[in-house]
Amino acid sequence: MHLDRRSLLAAALLAAPAVARAQAPYPSRPIRIVVPFAAGGIIDVVARIVAEPLSRRLGQPIVIENTPGAGSTIGARNVMRAPADGYTLLLNGAAHSVIPALFPDAGVDPATDFAPIALLGEQPFIAAVHTGVPANDVPSLLAWLRSRNGEATFATTGIGAASHLAGELLKKLAGVDFTIVQYRGTPAAVTDFVAGRVDFMIDSQTLLAPMMQDGRAKGIAVTTARRSRLVPALPTFQEGGVAGYETSSWQALYAPAATPAPILQLLSAATMEVLADPALQQRYVERGVEPRSGDAAALRNFLQAEMQKWLPILRATGARAG
Repeated sequence: MHLDRRSLLAAALLAAPAVARAQAPYPSRPIRIVVPFAAGGIIDVVARIVAEPLSRRLGQPIVIENTPGAGSTIGARNVMRAPADGYTLLLNGAAHSVIPALFPDAGVDPATDFAPIALLGEQPFIAAVHTGVPANDVPSLLAWLRSRNGEATFATTGIGAASHLAGELLKKLAGVDFTIVQYRGTPAAVTDFVAGRVDFMIDSQTLLAPMMQDGRAKGIAVTTARRSRLVPALPTFQEGGVAGYETSSWQALYAPAATPAPILQLLSAATMEVLADPALQQRYVERGVEPRSGDAAALRNFLQAEMQKWLPILRATGARAG
């Protein structure tokens, strides 16, 4: 049975304490979604795709506020300290799960300082090699890496970036070694990769798929558990023999931890309904994003699993931001 937003909130409030029921109806004014990265990146793209229909669903404007810096911790801290009234939300990705390892002094706990609302989607990554590398699939790539004894070079756009995490996971699960080269941004990494000054990289499919098509790179595998809609012919790392390998650039929505349960329930239900719309899913696919929706409980479990996967890896490497 379809419920509008007022019916959803009314149902939630019936189960809430009297003090919560006495509050003004939510939402009654614009909502701010903080994106802790610059405009134009995939987190920002997903925020704007979701915000438009969510605004219509909630009956209030949604304003996207880009607050980049310090590996997403500036924006996250701003939301953490905001009033817990449902009017300031955080839309973050994989960076959220690794804050304790890379920014231990930031005073931000991804699990306890935020209330999960919904998992929004994911962008598969592609592992690609320079055209001069003698590898065309996962087994030949792993064999070549082992033959290089750690001297093969891997481009990443920053310590703690999704591309860096993907490389560290490959090292751990495949038992290979290579030298990670950190670049200040994607353009510099791509320039050196195309020129052959760095051997391979793992990055977004929207970046690497066009380079595969025009012959500037050779695609090896996608990083997700399932094949990508954008490059369906490319196998997954798991298909190539790296058991358990799965990573992506994912996106999720949070509120400050003390936000009342009825507001969280309304936001989660509204977001889930928006994500089920085929029109939104088509917009996702056009931007290289795979629909991957999950309610608040699913996001809580997903974030916990991501933290359990990445934090030991980063702490073992001694990686620190900056």
